[in-house]
Parts: sequence; structure tokens; C-alpha cells
Amino acid sequence: MPVLIAGAGTTGAVLALELAAHNVQSIVLDRGGGDGDQAGLEHLSGRSMELLRRLDLAGAIRRAGVDADEETDVVWSAGLERPPVFVARRPSVSQLVQRYATVNDGSAPVEHHQQISRRQLAQVLRAAMRAERRIDLRTGWACVGVRVGEDGAAVTAVDERTGVQHTIDARFVIGCDGPRSTVRRCVDVGVEAMAGQHMQYRAIEFRSKDLALHARGPGLTTIVVGDLTILSRPDRHLWVGHAPASLTGPVDQLRERLGATVEVLGVQDWDDTLPVAQVYRRGPVFLAGEAAHGFRPAGDTADTGIGDAVDLGWKLAATIRGWGGPALLDSYEAERRPRALMDRELLARGLETRLRFGRLAAAGAPQDYLAGFLRQEPAPGDDVGIGYGGRYAASPVVWPERGNPPGLQERRITPSTWPGGRPPAVRLADGGQLFDRLGLGLTLVDLTDDAEGSGLAAAAAARGVPVTHLPIADPAVRACWGRRLVLVRPDQHVAWRDDAVPDDWNAVLDRISGYKR
Repeated sequence: MPVLIAGAGTTGAVLALELAAHNVQSIVLDRGGGDGDQAGLEHLSGRSMELLRRLDLAGAIRRAGVDADEETDVVWSAGLERPPVFVARRPSVSQLVQRYATVNDGSAPVEHHQQISRRQLAQVLRAAMRAERRIDLRTGWACVGVRVGEDGAAVTAVDERTGVQHTIDARFVIGCDGPRSTVRRCVDVGVEAMAGQHMQYRAIEFRSKDLALHARGPGLTTIVVGDLTILSRPDRHLWVGHAPASLTGPVDQLRERLGATVEVLGVQDWDDTLPVAQVYRRGPVFLAGEAAHGFRPAGDTADTGIGDAVDLGWKLAATIRGWGGPALLDSYEAERRPRALMDRELLARGLETRLRFGRLAAAGAPQDYLAGFLRQEPAPGDDVGIGYGGRYAASPVVWPERGNPPGLQERRITPSTWPGGRPPAVRLADGGQLFDRLGLGLTLVDLTDDAEGSGLAAAAAARGVPVTHLPIADPAVRACWGRRLVLVRPDQHVAWRDDAVPDDWNAVLDRISGYKR
């Protein structure tokens, strides 16, 4: 078997579906066999939804997810009996669609964020895997051992329904099996915790019909009450609270801070170490998702794992299908581990802001002082900026370009075709999206007058590299893409660009496909 994936959560499922899109078979070990945690909620960023759109999943996720008209405000309060100190507004998807309806300068996203319960997201992804003939989904099977060999790895798996052990040989093994990853342990990869002192937290799932909670505003609301953060769920009576762990029981802890009637459904302790794996690869074994970065439950987001799955998926497929060179798989860690470290910093800053707010409120800081403090902190936005502006600045499989990308000194990310980043998204004159015209392999967007990039197709065909040659005369694309020839990777990141045809297309392909370090 080309690929064995341990874990069928969001990362494992997206990885299997990405491989299948590239016509690569996989076995997926689905230990849980269930449909996720009903109370849990995922916030998928607009960028993640763009990546899922490539796999024809965005529509199904939106249909199963939170209504597009729902707002997701963050309400900061020193106590439920007191007026809010500050309300950070986050527009609904419908509001964002309306806001960007007439914008076509490359800054408008193709997709916007989506909230969906973990159970519903798991149902959508499992249905897609079951419908895909290239995916062998083994429900109730758990990975209990991995042994690295000369030509791949041997996985020991247990069918937990029968207790029977099986040995499965695979060319590549991917650990998507969570923060306590068996795969990571078997290949002896340690984790690096966030520097500094750490705190223990308690996540409490509870049910409450107390009107004081529901009076805080429409939509799916996050309420920060001192050092307690509570997040509403689509059920409206379901909540999840995160607070520093205390010696009191969870019911008393909630009543003490909320003064509300609650029914505790579950408790989970966690800490803010936010560990990241020291390496993402041991020979034929890779780590992705929470096996590579244990951000839950602080982040409550699958974005980093989805990025892992798409990045690793197309690179594995390129290697298995013979056009990816030895440096291509090495670039997975070079691109994704720095991204995990950056995401970790953002999560840590959010945690610190909530802790400081709680300490200031407990110290008796007046309302205007607390509001001024919060206005200096990053507020939830519409995802346009960091999420869409992520760039693989030092990737070994991206053609380097001298200087600095445009907008480096600006507060918001300026969309551009600078190598390593996501290119500007543009609506074409016929109403379609340029991103929907990009192929699953490499795509050369050709803005020359005479389709001068056609030579790449011939050079690529000679070495088995899948390249879509896409001549474009659309004026909106030409206005913001910055170069006449732009080579885009399967994950919608720019690999190379220029105004002129290179002297040797093979030199470009060598770099992009991992044959030149």
C-alpha cells in the first residue's frame, strides 16, 4: 500500500481525500469509529475553506455547518451582572459576502470562514471517504506499533472489535493520531513546549438555560467573564468553559464565576504548553495535525492541520507518481513546522490577553480602563490578512526572489504573486473564480499575449510532471498578478514567476519538484 494514515480525524481525512484526488490509494485507521464530539465546534478559516473547496467539500461543510447569517461576537465582561466592558464584533459570512460582492482587486477571498460542530464535520468527511474507492477506511482499527524498514514501514494494527492483530506494509506512514500519538512515540520524536511558565486549565462542557447567558447577544457568542471564557454552541443551551484549574469542583467553579444554574456534562484538564514536534519526519514516517502540534483545546481550530494535510498530500502524491524529487518531501517540515510555531504564538497571545483581562478585572480596574486595554489587542476579524497571507518564505521548493514582498510595512497583507504565498483571488469576466480554473497539479497562469508559456507543458510532459497551461486575458487578473507568467502549486501557493520565458524550463521544474536543493 502506498500510504497508511493512522487517524481519521479532520487532518487524516483531508489527507486521504487529497491523496485520492491525485489518484493515490491509502488505508486509514479509524480507531474511534464515531462521529466526533457533539459539543465541540470547529472554526474553519476562509483559507481552509478555499483548500477544501479544491476537494469539492466546501459546499457540504457549509450545508452542515452554522447558518451564514450567524454572527460570532466576543463579549468581555467583569461579571454577568454587569454591562459588557467591550464587544468585539465578528461579521457573519453573509455580511462578508455582501462586503466583498463588488471587490475584485485580488483582496476578496474565494471562501469565508465557517463554523461547524465537530460531529457534523466528521460526518461530512467520513461520508466523502466512504464514497472514495481509493480510500480503505478501517473503522475500529488502531495503530499500536510502527517499525521503520529499508523500503517503508510496517504498522501493527489491532481490530478492536475482534482483538485480532494485523501487520500492514506501507511505503509511507502518516501519524494523524492526536496529541498522544502512538506513531510519534514509536519513531521516538519528542515535542518542544512553549517557553515560559505554564498554567493548568480546565475545559468544562455544560448545559444552561440561564437567561443571563443568552442575553449577551445574538449568534454564537464567546463570553469572557474575568478569567473564565465560555463559548456557546449551536444548541444554544450547550456551552464550553475554559478557566484556570482550581481546587473546587467544576460545578462550584462555574457557579462561582457565572452565578448561573449549570449542568456539567464533561470535564477535561489541559495546559498551555502548546507542544510542537521536534521533527515532522523520520524516514518514511511523517507527523501531521495534532500529532505534530498539540494546540487543543486552546485553539479550537483545525486550520493548521488542514494546511498540513494539503501540503503533505500533494507532495506524497508527486513522489509516489514519480515526478517528485528527494527534496520535495523534506520541504514538508521546512514549510509546515514554522507555520505551526507562528500559529502557536498567536494562540499564546490570545491566552495571555484573557489572563491579563481576568487579573485586571479582579484588581478592580474600571470599565474604561479595561476597554482601553482590549482595544490595543488584536480583535477577531474577517480572516482577510494573516490567514490568506501565509507565505513559505524559505521553502526549498519555491523559486527565491530578491527583496521584500509588497505590503510588508502595511497593517494588512497585500495580495501578490510573490513566490511562496497565495496569489490574489480574482473573479473572471464570466463570473467564475480564477482559483477554480487551477489544476490539481502545477498550473502555469499565462498572461502573455501569445501564450508564450506553452513550452513548459512540453518540458513537463517529457518528465511526467502534471502541468496545466492556463492562458488568461482577463483584465482583472492582469491588473493585480504582477507578472506575465506565474507557476502555481497544487496547494495554491506560487512556486515561480517572471515576465519572460526562462532559458531552461527544466531548471525551474528541478527546483519546484524537489530535484535541486
